[in-house]
Amino acid sequence: MTTIESINNWFIQNFGAITIEQVKSWFVYNEDEKLLFNTGLFLGLFLVFYFVYGFLRKTFYLRLTYVILFSLFFYYKSSGIYFLLLLLSSVVDYGLSQIIYRESRDSVKKFYLVISVILNLALLGYFKYMNFLIVTYNDMFHGNFALHNVFLPVGISFYTFQSMSYIIEIYREEIKPTKNYIEYLFFVSFFPQLVAGPIVRAKDFLPQIYQKLNLTKQDVNNALFLIIGGLIKKTVISNYISVNFVDRVFDTPMSYTSFENLMASYGYAIQIYCDFSGYSDMAIGIALLLGFKLPVNFRTPYKSTSITDFWRRWHISLSTWLKDFLYISIGGNRNGSFAGYLFPSLFFFGLLLWGMSCYNESVIPLVIAGISILIFALSFLLSSKIKQTLVTNFNLFTTMLLGGLWHGAGAQFIVWGALHGLALAVHKIFMEFFPSKKDKSPNFLWRFFSIVITFHFVVFCWIFFRARDFETALQVINNIGQLTFEPELWKTIILGYKNVFGLMLFGYVWHFLPENFTNGMKSVFDKTPLLVKAIILGFVYWIVYATAVAGSQPFIYFQF
Repeated sequence: MTTIESINNWFIQNFGAITIEQVKSWFVYNEDEKLLFNTGLFLGLFLVFYFVYGFLRKTFYLRLTYVILFSLFFYYKSSGIYFLLLLLSSVVDYGLSQIIYRESRDSVKKFYLVISVILNLALLGYFKYMNFLIVTYNDMFHGNFALHNVFLPVGISFYTFQSMSYIIEIYREEIKPTKNYIEYLFFVSFFPQLVAGPIVRAKDFLPQIYQKLNLTKQDVNNALFLIIGGLIKKTVISNYISVNFVDRVFDTPMSYTSFENLMASYGYAIQIYCDFSGYSDMAIGIALLLGFKLPVNFRTPYKSTSITDFWRRWHISLSTWLKDFLYISIGGNRNGSFAGYLFPSLFFFGLLLWGMSCYNESVIPLVIAGISILIFALSFLLSSKIKQTLVTNFNLFTTMLLGGLWHGAGAQFIVWGALHGLALAVHKIFMEFFPSKKDKSPNFLWRFFSIVITFHFVVFCWIFFRARDFETALQVINNIGQLTFEPELWKTIILGYKNVFGLMLFGYVWHFLPENFTNGMKSVFDKTPLLVKAIILGFVYWIVYATAVAGSQPFIYFQF
């Protein structure tokens, strides 16, 4: 028997024979089998894609077109026919950006910018919020409008925000438009970060398109290290914790003990971090192999000493986008203009109506709406210094509320955003009263307690983020509130979930490792021969295959 026959027999024994129907399935959209980074199908397709890509590195437009076609195929495998929505949105925004760039009159430029923003948000609003608006209207006015059968295209928020950043930066004269539509479509559809970020800014990404591809050995080392780490985070930690524990508890929290509800909350905190940072690591690593540098999206966020610090470390590309394009647009830390007040006025009026509609379920939404509107009203009446402070915190609060709404159409997401907004405002006020804290390095004890408090506040907020609705979030919180010290029961539960809790511990230890230790691991990896790195990557993919539970689990942020 030849070596090739031996390999073929081993492959058939472990993975089964490949049929024509199976080959067809690789290229046809299947809602239950999306093309994910952590699947063997993606690895196989990417290796073929990358082999051809290497021959096109010196052919500029052919290379761009080739990547665009693969990106559209990648998105088709994620959202089916809705990849045409990406093309439609890109044609409209590209055309409007050209008009804005060539127009000299500010009023006309602003008019076309407003059209672009409205079209983008209307498209996003229909797919993400239509049914939420219908349910809210029916509850408030006893309507009987039927819900729409709306399919949510994967990652629609990410490429919408990316496209909006391009046209806004052209309006602000921070960048010049691309030379043609192909270059623009390459920017919008670039597959490594297309469906779940990082959200790439045009002014950071476009200059790289025109640079000569220069993939160094260090780039390859960094890319493989990120991809391997991301795969382990997503598949070994996040998926296992999710399927075997967290999902079960959050689906029916009243069927589990207080201790299990508490551990599920800690479990979700490390699950969502490993899931999303794992995706970001893989996206950055794959882009690096193609010769492009994407921004870092996570910097050990649970080491944060304050909620402000947390948002400098968590989903950095989104928090930066919200700051630059929303927070500053509605006034930032300045006394807002009339237009800056008009939009929040309409938003908070809607928030009040929503709070009233939810009053029968819980008083919390109404309280949130009332407090936010009171702060807004006071900003018109008080002295300039106090007014500026209120306006700044109001704009901050508004930004986080909208950030919560961006993540999902539901009371739980609005409360999640409101809690973070209030915490950011409180911390900002604290820093104004104690400005010396900004300049002093905290001692170990102060830093330790700051991290513990911030972490537990974030975990508490994650309960609203994870729960399927507001009522379920309250059930989890009420259940945890009844926790009593029962060491024997806790021991039994820990032993029953020893694999889950072991992986949770592994995830937290990995996250809290000192930076020097992580850098040391990276240094050892860099010195390893390339063949060994490839074997390690193959072994990790084998682990992915071997530990797959109920099929590949989609990334959490695909729903946004």
